[in-house]
Amino acid sequence: MKTLYIDCGMGAAGDMLTAALLEIACRTESGRPDREAIEKFASGFNKIGIPGVGMKAVQSEKMGITGTHVHIYVNGEEEHEPEVPHEHGHHHHHVHRSMKDIEEIISGLAIDDAVKEDVLNVYRIIAEAEGAVHGKPAGEVHFHEVGTMDAVADVTAVCMLMREIAPEEIIASPVATGYGSVRCAHGVLPVPAPATALILRGVPAYAGDIQGELCTPTGAALVKYFAQKYSQMPVMSTEAIGYGLGTKDFAKANVIRIFYGSKVDL
Repeated sequence: MKTLYIDCGMGAAGDMLTAALLEIACRTESGRPDREAIEKFASGFNKIGIPGVGMKAVQSEKMGITGTHVHIYVNGEEEHEPEVPHEHGHHHHHVHRSMKDIEEIISGLAIDDAVKEDVLNVYRIIAEAEGAVHGKPAGEVHFHEVGTMDAVADVTAVCMLMREIAPEEIIASPVATGYGSVRCAHGVLPVPAPATALILRGVPAYAGDIQGELCTPTGAALVKYFAQKYSQMPVMSTEAIGYGLGTKDFAKANVIRIFYGSKVDL
């Protein structure tokens, strides 16, 4: 049985999941990342029609570990950490989009219908959590960070790559969330952020020993949607390992690691 095992010991984020899956989907016969194929995927992704979005996937390193770092550019600029909110608690430069807006964007993309449905299902998980946090129905939620085009790109890329790899089983480790606080569109919130905490209901999760946000709402929703169960790594014969590198630096390597191979009965 072809199995994907997602190691969430450093949390989960959309860009890191994309990068790790890219290394598995675009690999040589020996199982190593095929840089030319990765660049080809990024080039094709830039043509599917997400407004203003461009992807660049580059080889990088974290604490001696070589992997892939995915950069998402929106109108030529890369999304960075949220700025300090102004007195009304919102950013001037963030566009707020409803679930209907997201559905219209996704419906117009040049991707398979099955991928579109996956993307919308992931966003429905996020919308329900955001709605619960703000006391609104999911359809009335206006997304902040998770609604910007870079997040749409992350979710779409992960869904495309999952369909391309087509594992028979997807297992994830318990999810490290980090601890402390995070600055977002509404101000300073506890980690895990309220929406992330709601998304992770029913998912084995723990704070760990890293201060900061390790698991984002987007990452949590992607893991929750795709993982069929949660456990330590099963006995498996590994064919490829993908390393997705994050932007932040912590005391531990900020890396998501995904194993691909076949489960073995001993």
